[in-house]
Amino acid sequence: MKILVTGGTGYIGSHTCVELIGSGHEVVILDNLYNSSENVIDRIETITGVRPAFYRTDILDKEGLEKVFQENDFEAVIHFAGYKAVGESVAIPLTYYENNISGSINLYQMMKKYGVRNLVFSSSATVYGDDFEVPFKEEYGLGTTTNPYGTSKKMNEMIITDMDNADPERSSVLLRYFNPIGAHSSGLIGEIPNGIPNNLLPYVAQVASGQREYLRVFGNDYDTPDGTGVRDYVHVVDLARAHVKAIEYAAEHTGTEVINIGTGKGYSVMQILKAYEKACGKELPYKVVDRRPGDIAVCYADTKKAEELLGFKAEYDIDRMCEDSYRFYANLENIDK
Repeated sequence: MKILVTGGTGYIGSHTCVELIGSGHEVVILDNLYNSSENVIDRIETITGVRPAFYRTDILDKEGLEKVFQENDFEAVIHFAGYKAVGESVAIPLTYYENNISGSINLYQMMKKYGVRNLVFSSSATVYGDDFEVPFKEEYGLGTTTNPYGTSKKMNEMIITDMDNADPERSSVLLRYFNPIGAHSSGLIGEIPNGIPNNLLPYVAQVASGQREYLRVFGNDYDTPDGTGVRDYVHVVDLARAHVKAIEYAAEHTGTEVINIGTGKGYSVMQILKAYEKACGKELPYKVVDRRPGDIAVCYADTKKAEELLGFKAEYDIDRMCEDSYRFYANLENIDK
């Protein structure tokens, strides 16, 4: 299939492009490079031997977006493009809603205009909010989201479902994934956050490289085995493979499917820290600080539906996730960012 990947130079998008190309699909990337670099295209080519077509444009730019559709005959779209920092979304909600909702509607309108009916949407476990018990199951539906980022994902899911209901020939897979970490085994692509990382593993990696003095552990008095928060961490390459299976599923079915992507296991902050220490070969300093408002003790996925519908099961454990992450960060000085 010829597939448009919005946000394809980003962390998850770039890994998905590698897996799509490896599975024989033709990839066209659309990205405004807000949180990524065009040099990622070079690295995708180095890994796969194939250089994907690239358009530097924005989903808010209707003319630029239409040009992409005019010049290509797409069979499917995988939609990653969007702002994703929870804290930032609370500070500038209108910016998040304009980009993540208005921009997405522009994309969906172009899909409709040019007859592209297969979609995989990059959703998130944040749409469950804190209304349900673990493991989170797709049948729970949408919860009460706690920030504009999560609400924008929830609203996209609702919009896509309504579109599918209005057009029986459409097919969408909404992938609700949990906590992606790790990097490609080549050490060429991985997560390079702007500023202070919002997620655990990039922060641990910056402590390991000496960029930050210590890791802040937000609370160690949760009802968990070691008192620290437990999350479902999934290797980004596993997550990328899930997108390939999802877009191939969408091409053969109609309607809307919501599917969790995770390992189905919870790992604590301290378990991740210890696994990263093993990967880098040294102890890493940390300090326990107060809990963050809104954080829950445990969050992990029920993954049965992914196995049954997509034939997908995550392969990599936290040791592999941390090894690949460390390799990427150790190689950063050799990468033209």
